[in-house]
Amino acid sequence: MGRNCLIVVDMQNDFITGALGFDKAEDVVPPVVEKIKAYRKEGDDVIYTKDTHDETYLNTEEGSNLPVEHCVKGTEGHELHPDIKALKRPEETVFEKNTFPSLDLGSYLEEKDFDSVELVGLVSNICVLSNAVIAKAALPDAKIIVDASATASFDDTMHEKTLDILAGLHVHVKNRG
Repeated sequence: MGRNCLIVVDMQNDFITGALGFDKAEDVVPPVVEKIKAYRKEGDDVIYTKDTHDETYLNTEEGSNLPVEHCVKGTEGHELHPDIKALKRPEETVFEKNTFPSLDLGSYLEEKDFDSVELVGLVSNICVLSNAVIAKAALPDAKIIVDASATASFDDTMHEKTLDILAGLHVHVKNRG
């Protein structure tokens, strides 16, 4: 049987109930919790990404385009949502990233022999999309999956367009409503 991996993307307080929170983000928490439990039950890997900034965020390129301080390391907003944090095991890998995708995640995945990599989390049209592309580049022969029921955006139109783009990149989009 092949090895599979779940990547939980940026399920942090600031994206759910904090500075950049939005209603649909809260709806994603229960399906992400269930995904983590299901992958664990099968003995598969679960890894996490965390958007990570410091007090200089507003002076960065991203900060000039999105001038909302968020996910500052050491703050409650940087922490994983409590339901997700309660499930995270100490030995599980976390990639702190200061921009949308993580090159470190790509390097990590390149060294693995995963048959499939599934991405869930926030925000679909930004960090989920960019990290799915990184996963596809790192593991071109693996099945890359995005579960539409376990991701969301503050912009429904962009969310739907993103799912189309992912499908066009041969990412398997499942549970699309």
